[in-house]
Amino acid sequence: MGRVLIGGTAALLICIFLSPKFIEFLRRREFGQHIREEGPEGHRQKAGTPTMGGVIVFVAVAIPFLILTGYEWRALGVFGTALACALLGFADDYTKLVRRRSLGLRARTKLAVTIAISLGLWFIATHEAHLQSTLRLRVVDYQVDLGPFYPLLIYLVVAGTTSAVNLTDGLDGLAAGCAAIVLLAYVGITFITSEFISSSNDLSMLAGCLVGGCIGFLWFNAFPATIFMGDTGALGLGGAIAGLAVMTKTEVLLILLGGIFVIEALSVAIQVLYFQTRHKRVFLMAPIHHHFELRGWSETKIILRFWIIAAICCAIGFTIYRQSIA
Repeated sequence: MGRVLIGGTAALLICIFLSPKFIEFLRRREFGQHIREEGPEGHRQKAGTPTMGGVIVFVAVAIPFLILTGYEWRALGVFGTALACALLGFADDYTKLVRRRSLGLRARTKLAVTIAISLGLWFIATHEAHLQSTLRLRVVDYQVDLGPFYPLLIYLVVAGTTSAVNLTDGLDGLAAGCAAIVLLAYVGITFITSEFISSSNDLSMLAGCLVGGCIGFLWFNAFPATIFMGDTGALGLGGAIAGLAVMTKTEVLLILLGGIFVIEALSVAIQVLYFQTRHKRVFLMAPIHHHFELRGWSETKIILRFWIIAAICCAIGFTIYRQSIA
């Protein structure tokens, strides 16, 4: 537990102390956010706010993790997945900045890279961390052997989580706060797992570093934000959560632990499908946090209420996990 606290505190402090200089650098280079034309009108005043804040988050996470880690394969697999997803997000962010528009890499490029990342996570999980190719249904205490379909499950977890976190990153501090709550739940999950698997100690420390990095970033990303995390942060944090789910065999439980991300992603899916079939909209705008904005809710009210929902989902998910191994 000591390493978890040290790593998390170090990541938080590094993020807080390095961010002002990084924000100043981004402003000098005019690396500002481009706002979608179809987005809420109130967001247009945010145009030009420095983006790619995920860079400083992962610098803050990487320094204490690489110093304190015991270089166990489970933790390295999660860290590598998070870093690879963050690099994909960085390429997407940089493309947007260079082209000065809200569209980045092509969908085919993102798909190919996400598949490669998922295969890398699968290889480490099965060949180095020696995890079984099973899907654990913790609510009913049952396992399903997926065999050759296990890489497909890992791809769905990685692609789904990174996309969902990215969709949630639409209000100041929303994604970072929700990710910190989910990652805090994984600190508890990995800490419990460490009673049975010694390599989970590194997972706990990594999760603690990620929580610290998110909270340190929130110091500047909270409303009104002076920096956005961009796809660098959203995809990186999504990759970290996906990696933790795979390494702790909580792929199904992640649906509950990351409930707020699931709600955001479902709102987009429902909106698109309903519009294509009925030519009507279910929500005023998707993702659903924009719906509440257009209903007149203040940005801070939406963020706080979504954080509360995220905390409730994580509390229930953590309780289920604790009961499943009791």
